[in-house]
Amino acid sequence: MKKNLQRLDLIFKNEHDTETILKKTLARSNDEVINDLISSGLKGRGGAGFPTGLKWKLAAEAEAENKYVICNADEGEPGTFKDREILSSVPHKVLTGMAVCAHIIGAKQGFIYLRGEYSFLKSQLLEIIDDFHGILDECGVNFRVEIFMGSGAYICGEESALFESMEGKRGEPRNKPPFPTDCGYMNRPTVINNVETLAHTYSIMKYGPEKFKDLGVQDSRGSKVFSVSGDTPIPGIYELEFGMSLQKFVDDFGDGDSKAVQVGGASGFCVPRKRFEKTIIGYQGKLRGTSLPTGGSMMIFNSSRSMYNVLHNYLDFFVEESCGQCTPCRVGTQQLLLGIQAVKKGEQPSVYLDKLLDLAEAMRITAKCGLGQSVANSFSSIVENFREEMIY
Repeated sequence: MKKNLQRLDLIFKNEHDTETILKKTLARSNDEVINDLISSGLKGRGGAGFPTGLKWKLAAEAEAENKYVICNADEGEPGTFKDREILSSVPHKVLTGMAVCAHIIGAKQGFIYLRGEYSFLKSQLLEIIDDFHGILDECGVNFRVEIFMGSGAYICGEESALFESMEGKRGEPRNKPPFPTDCGYMNRPTVINNVETLAHTYSIMKYGPEKFKDLGVQDSRGSKVFSVSGDTPIPGIYELEFGMSLQKFVDDFGDGDSKAVQVGGASGFCVPRKRFEKTIIGYQGKLRGTSLPTGGSMMIFNSSRSMYNVLHNYLDFFVEESCGQCTPCRVGTQQLLLGIQAVKKGEQPSVYLDKLLDLAEAMRITAKCGLGQSVANSFSSIVENFREEMIY
């Protein structure tokens, strides 16, 4: 068991002062609340890292009779299981963030888009939502939250595909622009935030932006909830500061023989041992070139693991989960999988891997949405850093 982990307790601290926080926040002007979010440096915790305060501001400025607030709880990234725990432990923080957002942008309806595999949470959440509606009535807030169950499609974690799913259509990404703050669910202005992002807004509303901003580093403020899995003696969910080096992370969570860490799940980057010290966990900014964002998944692999098998597993996943809408993703994922199999079997020379890397880069540029674009992340980082394991 590792010791002396600098584990934080902002998210999971079970604070029962929802009504107090709501009344305190609603008594302030919308601009004050938005400015607090902006000055805190809070960015979306789903992985994209868009500034939360700016998103709320844009939706508030959009003109429409109906607007929506959606909590994206379609936690489908392999190796990620933090949002499930947040909704199980502190759902009132998420609901409070949704309610304040609704008040600011002028929305009366909100949804929690719940991953299909999390159906066991539904009955508990419905009871909590019902109680929360009573608190909203006490505070004079005309806002209601419903649960929309997903159907197990990875692509519906992408915000516009999520909207399509909620509207009864096939879950496929839309072209952008327009963006959700102008044209989201039902073609109305919509704020869609990750579960963890909304929970962080609760902490900022309670403690102020400075406490949040004091954590992390420039361009990567605050804490982050990590789902730690793989070859680790202490798998689980940990809230830590942004900005730590991957070496520090491995020192705390590895088994002493870590050869790679997959940062950000199947769609993230695989970092080899030689780059642990120079890699920072956080959003790109002044640390550009050495920093990696993550939606929360941190998978550790030791020397006993075949990186070929790891990559094969990821490509199997992407082939299955591609919505098939665009050719680069639909065909590209299949060809990458067939390609590494052919090299491994000796049916193609090792230089064929270079053609596959070119294909992956073409997918990054031409695929319609983040799924096809991000396949290149894991593919390129594994092939380039563990090329010998793709061959022998």
